[in-house]
Formats: sequence, structure tokens, C-alpha cells
Amino acid sequence: MLNKPVTVEILSDDAEKIAQGRRFKAVFPGLLMILALAALDQNIVSTALPRIVSSLGGLGQIAWVVTAFLLCSTVTTPLYGKLSDMYGRKRLFFVAVLIFLFGSILCGLAGTMEQLILFRGVQGLGAGGLVTLTQTTIGDFVPPRERAKYQGYFSAVITLCSIAGPLLGGVITEALSWRWIFYVNVPIGAVALTIIGIGLPRGLTSKKHDVDYTGIVLLTFSTTAFLSLLGLAGKSSGGIVVTLAVAAILGSGLLIWRETVAAEPVIPLKLFRNRVFVVATMATSLNFVALQGVGLFLPLFFQLVLGMSPSHAGLMTVPLMLGLIASSIAGGRIVSAIGRYKLLPVVGLALVAIADFSLSRVVASQETRMALMLSLIFLLGIGSGLVLPILTMALQNAVDPADLGAATATSIFFRTLGGAFGVTLAGTIMNWRVQAALPGGLGANGAAIRDLLTSDAASAGAAMSARDHAIIGAYQHGLSSVYLMAACFAVAAFLCVRFLPERPLRGAMIKARTAP
Repeated sequence: MLNKPVTVEILSDDAEKIAQGRRFKAVFPGLLMILALAALDQNIVSTALPRIVSSLGGLGQIAWVVTAFLLCSTVTTPLYGKLSDMYGRKRLFFVAVLIFLFGSILCGLAGTMEQLILFRGVQGLGAGGLVTLTQTTIGDFVPPRERAKYQGYFSAVITLCSIAGPLLGGVITEALSWRWIFYVNVPIGAVALTIIGIGLPRGLTSKKHDVDYTGIVLLTFSTTAFLSLLGLAGKSSGGIVVTLAVAAILGSGLLIWRETVAAEPVIPLKLFRNRVFVVATMATSLNFVALQGVGLFLPLFFQLVLGMSPSHAGLMTVPLMLGLIASSIAGGRIVSAIGRYKLLPVVGLALVAIADFSLSRVVASQETRMALMLSLIFLLGIGSGLVLPILTMALQNAVDPADLGAATATSIFFRTLGGAFGVTLAGTIMNWRVQAALPGGLGANGAAIRDLLTSDAASAGAAMSARDHAIIGAYQHGLSSVYLMAACFAVAAFLCVRFLPERPLRGAMIKARTAP
């Protein structure tokens, strides 16, 4: 027998609760640092890309600096969750962080764009475990009723890093060099690993496992094909797109078949018989389609339409982040206090849908009322902050303790795919609307757009040509359509979460124990 029977033990003893609390307090700073590493790396690199291109060349390959990291981190996300269920969180933390730091050092040493893209892939192989293992470890220490509070803190850290990342990337690049945006990961990661090594117990005893290598290969193949399809849709010939689509469908079908016969599947299909898991995963994925699509073009609206500088445009997104932080923390505390969770994501997604629809009207108007727009952006943040941490807690509360890592990782995996789809769909809608309004689309008007981005709108307004006004109008209508798309996905997520079963939140920890 490869698998030993698993029994469930409820840890209600006061002494055990106290011990769990002390261990968690010891390891919590390390978890926050690891989460910050993952969140910062997704935002800090974009600021340095112009300097990287000027140093290494390869302007045509610049998108792959981001794509390689995204691809490798997405593919490995469910693997870390499953393997941590099998071998323990602590071992996988060391594997993930060490690979991430090794990839960071290689990125800093890269001498060509090709090397940087390859090393970003290595970095992504480690990054896939950072968020997954951090959020799963919360489930090992904190009972579900208290868990939403800490998930709120995690969302706040991610949001703060989203604000600080571009600014920190600019400061480091100007003060030192772009290479230090990668080197800075090393001391932070080393301190975090030290805390994890001292404070996190091993967790699981050794036993023999049947690793689903075939499932790993099929997951990698199908995910790579899907993300490549998203990246090339509308940019390459029909033959390549069709080939990737067939590969993604075929790979997904083979993966589903494999997971039905594997002894220890990478993605346990029994999770999809859990209604809470299915509804929570679908709702968060749909919400990420809306949120990521909106965030892609908003800073450019402030620069192109309102004539703001890049730094000023970045400040305009602060209300979104403040709303996310406030509602994430407040929502977690409310759930911990009342022991109920369904109402918050329902209200949150309703607010997101209202904010997105209202913004679709505001950005298309001839006179932008700044106070109204910032208020709607803040409302969008408030609504979004009531969704992700609450639904993550709900699905962790509903799954078996032995599947906690796999369930959390699988949810994050689909959430990431939703975000990638949202970015691609938003870009497609924008290009379609602009192409219909302007001869040749934005590409044929690139010089005029650069002039508009570098001009002061207040002084240049009277001197704008008819083409300039046409470009701004086309962009406004395109962004309006993107926000309308986001509102539709938010409504879909709202309808989905209405079917979320509300199960009682456990006040005590439950752990899986292998029978002797």
C-alpha cells in the first residue's frame, strides 16, 4: 500500500492552542517577508525595463521578460501545493525560496536579453511556491474563524507592494543599477528563510509517496500552450493560434484523464466535487479577469487623456490600494467576530460591478470629474478587498486538511489564469475599438501618442491637432469598453458567489494525522 489511512484530530486542548499560537507568531514575520518578495517582484521589474533594454538590447523580446516569469510561476503553483501536502510546508519553502533567490542572482548577472529571459524563468519556478505556501501555512496554524483576519493582512501586504514596487524599482535603478532590483531579493529572502527555518515545524512524518510525474508534464504542457495562446492571440497567423488552441485543449483533456487514475494527483479532482471550492474558485477567477483587465490601462488614461506625468498618474491609483487595504483588514475582522462570511463577497462584488459600470461612463465623458473618478476607484478597491481574502478562507474551511495545500494552490492557479485572460481580453477590446476609430490603430499613430504623453495637457490643449483629439477620443471609448467588460465579469462573479454555501467556521484547528 502506497497510502496509509488518514485520521482527523480536532485540536481543542488549551495547551495545544497556546503552542500553535506561539509557533505562528514566531513564523508570521517570515511569511509576510516571503509574500512581499513575490508581490514586489511582479511590480518592481516593470519600472526598470527601459534601462534593461538600453543595457542589453532586445527591445522586441521585452515582453518575454514578464511572460517567462509568469509562465513558470503559474505552472508550478499547483505543484508546490500538492508537494507540500505530501512532504511538508517547511521543505517546500526552502526549495521555493532558494530557487527564487538563485534565479534572482542569475538575473542580476545576465549579459544578454536571452539570458535574462531564461533566468527570469528560473526565478518563476521558485516564485510559484511563494504565495501558495504562505497562504497554505496560515491554514496549518490558524482556525478558519480567525483565518480571514490574517488573509486580510496578506492582502494588505500585496497591495502595499503593488504601490511601492514601481517606486522602489525606479529609486534602485537610478541610485544603483537595474541589476540591484534582483540582488535586493537575496538579503530579504535569507532573513525570511532563517525565520521559517527556526519557527516552522517540520509538520509531516516521512512516508512513501507516488509522485504524479505524468500529471506534472501534462499540466506544464497544457498551461504553457494556453498562456502562449493568450500572448499570441491577435498578433500571429491563424495557424499558430489554432495549433496552440488544439494543444491546450488536448493537453487539458489528457490531464483530466490522468488525474482520474493517478494515486496522488497533482490537482485532486475530488476538489471539484466540493461546492464551496468550485464556487469560490470561479468567483475569484472571474473577479481577477475584471480587476487585471482594468488595471492594465488606467495609468495610461491619466497620462494620455489628462496629461499627467507617470509619477502623478501612479499616485492616482492610490485610492484603489487604500480601499483594498481597508476592506481586506476590516472584512477579516468582521468574519472573525461574527463567524459568517457569505455576505461580504456578495456586497463586495456588487460594489465592484457598480464601480466598473460607473467608470465606463466617466472615462468616456468629455469632462472628467476627478473627485468622482477617484471616489469610484476607491469604491472599486473597497469591493475587491471584500472578495479575495474571504473566499480564500471559505474554501480552506471547506476542504479536508490533507488537501489544504492542493486546494489553495489550485485556486491560485485558476485565479492567475483568470488574470492573464483578463489582460489579454482587455488588450484585444482596446485594440479593436481604437482600430475602428483610427486608421491603422494606435501603432500607426505612435509618434503622436509619444508627443501627447510628453506634453503638458494644460499648455498643449489649445494646440492639439484634430488627430490628437481623435487619438484621445478613441482611447477614451476603448477604455470605456474595457470597464464595461469588467463590469460584466463582476456581475458574473456576483451571480456565482450567490450560490456559495455558507458552512460554519471552525473555531478549533483540525489536522490530518497519518495512522501508524
